[in-house]
Amino acid sequence: MSDPAAASAGTLRLESATAVDRAAQELRRAVFDGELESGTPLREVALAASLGVSRPTVREALTLLVAEGLATREPHRGVSVATPEAASVRDICAARWVLESAGVRAWPQADDALRRRVRTTLEDYTTAVHAGGSYQELNERHLAFHLCLVALAGSPRLVQMAEQLVTELKLALAQVERLRRNAHDEADHHARLVLLLESGDVDAAHEFLRAHLAGAADEIITALALEPEA
Repeated sequence: MSDPAAASAGTLRLESATAVDRAAQELRRAVFDGELESGTPLREVALAASLGVSRPTVREALTLLVAEGLATREPHRGVSVATPEAASVRDICAARWVLESAGVRAWPQADDALRRRVRTTLEDYTTAVHAGGSYQELNERHLAFHLCLVALAGSPRLVQMAEQLVTELKLALAQVERLRRNAHDEADHHARLVLLLESGDVDAAHEFLRAHLAGAADEIITALALEPEA
């Protein structure tokens, strides 16, 4: 015979988790759309009132953002929107190069479905660019394309590593997008890379990707006026 109290408690946990997820998603949107800039304090009381949820729900949502690298928590100062650092941006782009270049090298042997996915994500991103998609949408579709490059290597673990790197980079990319609105250039670069792969010139695609990611690091650091590395 089931315990009604236990069943009720399970339902409450599910509803709480849903509220936390929704609160976290709204906070992500506000960060990516520029409503919450780098360094902005994230006060539980004010956010709870704004989102119409409890303080514990906001606290859990903020914990998710901290884990994703979108926010930072400091003793006696609380939680604030994360501020990208030049060294971290370069390190993330260097790590992405290792993962994405493995996928590019694997293009000739990759499963047809994985190659089709690269083409599809490129089309999705280009369509969103021409339709004037939101910053968050462009950010998501831009990075989805790069994740599909990693997937070409056929390793779920490499994709998981890339997903973590992408999460850490989303904040910086969103801010650059707002400052420069360079999505058309990015879409053109992606299309050029795919054309090189389709033509069979994997070496040229490999070098193009290297230059693309190095340029992305420089652009982010310059656009956000980040302090140079020591």
